Amino acid sequence: MGHGHIGLTGSAGTGKTTLGKGLAARLDRELAAEAMRARLMAGFELHQLTREGHRALLLDDATSLARRLAADHEPMLTDRTPLDMAAFWLANGYGVEAPAATEALLARAICAMADYDRVILLPWGALPLTDDGIRSTNPWMQLHFQTILEGLCRRYVAPERLLLLPETLISPADRLGWVLERLDT
Repeated sequence: MGHGHIGLTGSAGTGKTTLGKGLAARLDRELAAEAMRARLMAGFELHQLTREGHRALLLDDATSLARRLAADHEPMLTDRTPLDMAAFWLANGYGVEAPAATEALLARAICAMADYDRVILLPWGALPLTDDGIRSTNPWMQLHFQTILEGLCRRYVAPERLLLLPETLISPADRLGWVLERLDT
């Protein structure tokens, strides 16, 4: 197993940050915030990047998170995982443009996933997408990303480490309770 780390994953608007804050409080762990969310909240304009610039940013975010996971022996929670960066990469078509870089990014992401004891995949479509000025409210764009991410998780995260949060759980308290029950087993 890994270092006791727990990763939260899913498309935008699935409740990762809310669940992460609840878990961090209950488990007394640090929640490593999503790097892109912090940038966007600070006014960063993602769409002003070139495709090369976006690839470099995704690679840097994935590498930084993987290094932190490997070096940090205190159990932590992460709002997104290195596989999320690989899913963003693939969703943007970078696998076609940069096959060698894609192979390297995916290899690093897969390796980093071994540092997680649990990965919690939150479902697409269970919660309504709200316009918070950060994420896209286009549900089909979010579904596109989610299907790539689900495929990567099912392929590269060991089944005993992957928790699929049921889409019938809507309230933060119900979601938190469900996850905590499974972390105890």
